[in-house]
Amino acid sequence: MDVTLRRSQRHFATTRRAIRRRAALCRSRRRFVARRSADASLCHVVPVERGVTAIAARQHAVVSGAQLAAAGLDRHALAHRVAEGWLRRLHRGVFLVGTVEPPLAGAMAATLACGDDAVLSHHSAAVLWGLCAPAAGAMHVSVVGRNLRGPPGVVIHRIRDLHPADATRHDGIPVTSPARTLLDLATQLPNRELARAVEEAQVRRLVTDRSLNEQFSRYPRHRGAGRLREAARTEPTLTRSEAERRLIELIRAARLPEPRANARVGRYEVDLLWPEQRLVVEVDGYAFHSTRAAFERDRRRDADLQAAGYRVIRVTWRQIAEEPEAVVATLALAYGQRSRGPR
Repeated sequence: MDVTLRRSQRHFATTRRAIRRRAALCRSRRRFVARRSADASLCHVVPVERGVTAIAARQHAVVSGAQLAAAGLDRHALAHRVAEGWLRRLHRGVFLVGTVEPPLAGAMAATLACGDDAVLSHHSAAVLWGLCAPAAGAMHVSVVGRNLRGPPGVVIHRIRDLHPADATRHDGIPVTSPARTLLDLATQLPNRELARAVEEAQVRRLVTDRSLNEQFSRYPRHRGAGRLREAARTEPTLTRSEAERRLIELIRAARLPEPRANARVGRYEVDLLWPEQRLVVEVDGYAFHSTRAAFERDRRRDADLQAAGYRVIRVTWRQIAEEPEAVVATLALAYGQRSRGPR
């Protein structure tokens, strides 16, 4: 009986010491503690996990190794969480928290993998700003003055300097400003795609003539400066009535029948109309079409006119001023087709 009692006492003493040691270890390291409930293994959240989750919530579910260490996870706890699947390694020193990868996790991970001063740039920045469509391929990141080898799937652009106003955040991700993004894009995109990106930035009111001109003064030797300057030329200084008058003069000079100006078609007033051919010409100027709402309104208007059997051709003030022959050729071809074909 005494032997059994002594064994029982030693067992409980050993158990108490083990519990105290484990509690002390957890307090010192602030690690995760898994406790078994009556019916299942239940992982109770401690402050470390809450802190990591809070960081991940601000960074599209992505955290760096330095952030995990600052939150209280040592390398053993980190390895344990990777093995459990709670963390997934994306790049060296960069982890995804959880199993679901949000759409912008890759962009966030690329900047974290390249250091504190890294910013998303070039085509990747343009996608983030909504200036270009997403495409498969590597993420592009710029760093100032450092020779850095990027991790797999990340292209590093080493730049000499970056003005503080051109390093910003969008959706929580470090990124080049819209104007600087266009400057970098000018080294990559064909002329037509670059012009579309510039126009999209203007429609979204992400850039102004001033912000674009600042790029030329800040980075006069940048390889994209000349092409961006060409793509961002301001609209010719024509009033709406002047543009319409000049277009009518071009039509007369080409000996096309003169259209009706400011004619009514249903509930709309159109700039020029050939009623028998059911052909409408609208003159677009940036000042009248520089918002997303205006863009959507014009698309609805065109759809209504086309549904009523009209063909709609849009010409810009720049085309009228700088490409008059091309404008006349387009109108002549459309007039001839509508005159011959079924309407």
